[in-house]
Amino acid sequence: MSIWEFANPVRFMRLSGKVLPYATVLAIGLLVVGLVWGFFFTPDDYKQGSTVKIIYIHVPAATLAINAWGVMFIASLVWLIRRHHVSALVARAAAPVGATLTVVALITGAIWGQPMWGTYWEWDPRLTSFLVLFIFYLGYMALWEAIDEPDKAADLTSVLAMVGTVFAVLSRYAVNFWNQGLHQGASLSLDKEEHVADVFYQPLLMSMAGFFFLFLALVLLRTRTEIRARRIRALQQQEAH
Repeated sequence: MSIWEFANPVRFMRLSGKVLPYATVLAIGLLVVGLVWGFFFTPDDYKQGSTVKIIYIHVPAATLAINAWGVMFIASLVWLIRRHHVSALVARAAAPVGATLTVVALITGAIWGQPMWGTYWEWDPRLTSFLVLFIFYLGYMALWEAIDEPDKAADLTSVLAMVGTVFAVLSRYAVNFWNQGLHQGASLSLDKEEHVADVFYQPLLMSMAGFFFLFLALVLLRTRTEIRARRIRALQQQEAH
């Protein structure tokens, strides 16, 4: 079976209808375990105290905020090359989820940064690129709403997704590109000397898995809603004629 078969809305609805309940249950279960484990059963950090525990929300939200734009980039590329409507709707569905995760990352980062840096905001390379990424999310969603013709809207928003990918990459690798700035390096790394201690690492992985399945469930749900909305508009247009 080819993956392109799921570009068919009927087959996508059938598959997503089967996956959605499992993704939802996994999201709830992993988030409950990861967050309870992290907030209540891990010690305070010797430098950051109890504020370090915001890592269980901030890091997953920030990681998925960037990866959500990656999903939009791939889905938009598929639309531009293959003209599959489901891929355009996946990109559109992922945008509000990614934007919300970006807001969560910015807010939790400010809360975490204040006791560490003495300020809620600093024009640090990563923070600045993350703020620009959020503006791109807003622009992407506004562009969808501003254009009535669906295919034209998909074309223009796909181009915007290509451009915004630059800032998604900068948000991820800004600390590596610029050796200055207050933001710490990656919390998760293959280098054991760089990632957080194991006592924080394991519940963090659990929280990240929960956020991933939450993102998957929300994107599937929103895509299914977009497909239904497009069907309704098509029926209304037929009745009007």
